[in-house]
Amino acid sequence: MDLGLTDKRVLVTGATRGIGRAAARVFAAEGARVAVTYHSNEVAAKELVQELGGADRACAVPYDLAVPESIEQAVRSIEDRWGGVDVVVANAQTWEWINPQEMPQYQDFPMDFWLSKYRENVEGHLWTVRQALGGMRERGWGRVVLLSSVTATHGNPGSEIYSAAKAALHGFVRGLMWTGDGVLANVVAPGGTLTESLEAVDPALLEVAVRETPSGRLSTADDVARLIVFLSSEANGNVNGQVIHPAGGR
Repeated sequence: MDLGLTDKRVLVTGATRGIGRAAARVFAAEGARVAVTYHSNEVAAKELVQELGGADRACAVPYDLAVPESIEQAVRSIEDRWGGVDVVVANAQTWEWINPQEMPQYQDFPMDFWLSKYRENVEGHLWTVRQALGGMRERGWGRVVLLSSVTATHGNPGSEIYSAAKAALHGFVRGLMWTGDGVLANVVAPGGTLTESLEAVDPALLEVAVRETPSGRLSTADDVARLIVFLSSEANGNVNGQVIHPAGGR
């Protein structure tokens, strides 16, 4: 199947590892030009650019989800380089993962911690989409994919702030789906996915997760990436405003 992504200009935030990196690779394999953002790991971003075909096919862009000016500059730099952004994959997040056994109760979190994390992980994505949306509408074509988590709907111990931030993206896309002008917007909400983030997880917990997954395995980053790329393509003719769980049935 031709996904119609040849020379499409794709922005993947948080692309130096995990699902973001996997998505960048699949987009490049489909012929897209890919802008990969990084917050602190410039070396990894530049290595990925070389892997994706070098400066003719990809670029590395500094990006801080918590700083609106950084977001504006990132999108502007891609527009200056390639003339626009056709696809936004909002994958970046600012989150400090804590062992559930060591995590404070929700009522014990300082307000400045939970408020800042909630705002960064909601407002940062909304602002990123806003920077690119006008150009998409003018050109009559665009795709937006926001990364969420099954935690937003299924919950998890200690996930109050994270789940609330991800659930806000679900509400955002239900409004964004009315944009029209050839723009389609969706949410991809994976379950536990075999990326670097799971390397530190107790293997016994992973075994439980596998047993509770109808398909009998956890998703890989490539599983999720292929769904992201389809939703971002011309092959997606009319999937819009949906929250899709590539989680093996969980």
